[in-house]
Amino acid sequence: MPKLIEIFQIDAFTSEPFSGNPAAVVLDDFLKESEMKRIAAEMNLSETAFLSSSDKADFNLRWFTPKMEDNLCGHATIASLHFLFEKNLIKENSEITFNTKSGIIHAGKSANHYWMQIPETRFNKITKDFNELFFALGLSTSKVNKDIFVSNRKYLFIGVDNLQTLFNLEIDFVRLSKIISSQNDYTDIAVYSMETLEADSVAHLRFFAPAEGILEDPVTGSAAGPLLMLLYQRNLINNFSDNRIYKLEQGDILNRKGRVGVSYNQKNNILKIHGNAVTILKGNLII
Repeated sequence: MPKLIEIFQIDAFTSEPFSGNPAAVVLDDFLKESEMKRIAAEMNLSETAFLSSSDKADFNLRWFTPKMEDNLCGHATIASLHFLFEKNLIKENSEITFNTKSGIIHAGKSANHYWMQIPETRFNKITKDFNELFFALGLSTSKVNKDIFVSNRKYLFIGVDNLQTLFNLEIDFVRLSKIISSQNDYTDIAVYSMETLEADSVAHLRFFAPAEGILEDPVTGSAAGPLLMLLYQRNLINNFSDNRIYKLEQGDILNRKGRVGVSYNQKNNILKIHGNAVTILKGNLII
């Protein structure tokens, strides 16, 4: 007999419908992993989040792209918090924990936004010939910052000279996918500029993960958070303050404007992302 599974579609890192990054959210204790994969493929969003009861935290949380299970997702976590708030399962000014493949994640709801703590992030400067990669991205070497870094999550961070360069990327996704699959240094690519659309932002970001079934992600909290930390470590943030929420931009090139707040406490090495969310669809899956 078919069963009904309640599902929300939520736009994260925005307060406006049809902006930011959409994620589907499901709360169910009895779904099989095979069913999660099929639901994520059916929804065909960059991420679908699956919540369930947990004996290790307040909730279990798993993230699936249309192709695979992910280890961490910022926007689908923000969407999950919004789902729980709308279902009256968390309250204003509260903190909860999620048991995930990346460990226990602290998150919560403040008066103005949702937030989550990003697991420990480290960077290594990477020196190799990137000419083939630059060609696949449609990047001229002269437009790229000298130093390129890779995080412990295998995100490759490439800085470019200005917004025009960032917006004018002409990406060969077939070639890019082949390059990514042919090496082990990185799995996803974040290209950023410190020139921004809004004066109070610190960087503008684009993010590509074709190996995970995501050609370009509209807004990527798991990249925006580490990017602020990287800029801080390279002394590129003027008058940096612990716990101040800095704004990063993404999604405008896709007409999915999103804004991610990021804070970093250097003393305690705590990195958080902050954002709003809006529900655009509620319904039931019949499986």
